[in-house]
Amino acid sequence: MGRLDGRIAIVTGASRGIGRAIAVELAREGAKVALNYQSSEAMAQEVADEIRKAGGECMLAKANVADAEQARAMVKSVVQKWARLDIMVNNAGITRDKSIRKMTDQDWMDVIQTNLNAVFFCTTAAMQPMVEQKYGRIVNISSMNGQTCAFGQANYSASKGGIIAFTKTVALELARSGITVNVVAPGFTLTDMLAKVPEDVANQIKAKIPLGRFAAPEEIAKAVTFLAADGDYITGQQINVNGGAYM
Repeated sequence: MGRLDGRIAIVTGASRGIGRAIAVELAREGAKVALNYQSSEAMAQEVADEIRKAGGECMLAKANVADAEQARAMVKSVVQKWARLDIMVNNAGITRDKSIRKMTDQDWMDVIQTNLNAVFFCTTAAMQPMVEQKYGRIVNISSMNGQTCAFGQANYSASKGGIIAFTKTVALELARSGITVNVVAPGFTLTDMLAKVPEDVANQIKAKIPLGRFAAPEEIAKAVTFLAADGDYITGQQINVNGGAYM
């Protein structure tokens, strides 16, 4: 038996990277998982195939979560299919890295809309069935760069720092409804984003990490699963999974 048998979960941005690892890990522990994606249907289907091959149950949930109507309709469709919602993982995110001198209004708005506003849209939709059932686990994926500075990431850092502040307030407001709300803040993780970094730069970054390596997406997923499965008395907190890069 898995620790999440009978639980229903949504993972946004589940077609690749950290989101994919989270979805697979939640399913491995017994949860039925809705795999949200925006455009990469083939990749989302690969995740679904992997989950089903291992005996898990899942569904594809296409939506641009940066759009309020699509995000809320997506959550509603999952609840209609499985009659409840226990775990909401807000993971979807993008980057538009530029120094503040070169950053355009659109660069700023795109990142804030996808990384921060989408968390609001999905959370306010997910909390409705959770309040009714007096149970829920909301886990928001922030970043180490929402806690410390990162050159060229004023928009990204603002969005991820906003997630941390948002999480604390929502945790306070929903605590008496049996809903916990927490943050996982990854450090440098082996995803498509990091793969674009030149090798010499990657080595410089790695040299500054006390554990001497980048995280695997599966290590972020385990922190999320811990909060969903075992974090009954943890709310309004952030778990930093960064190898000691920010303490």
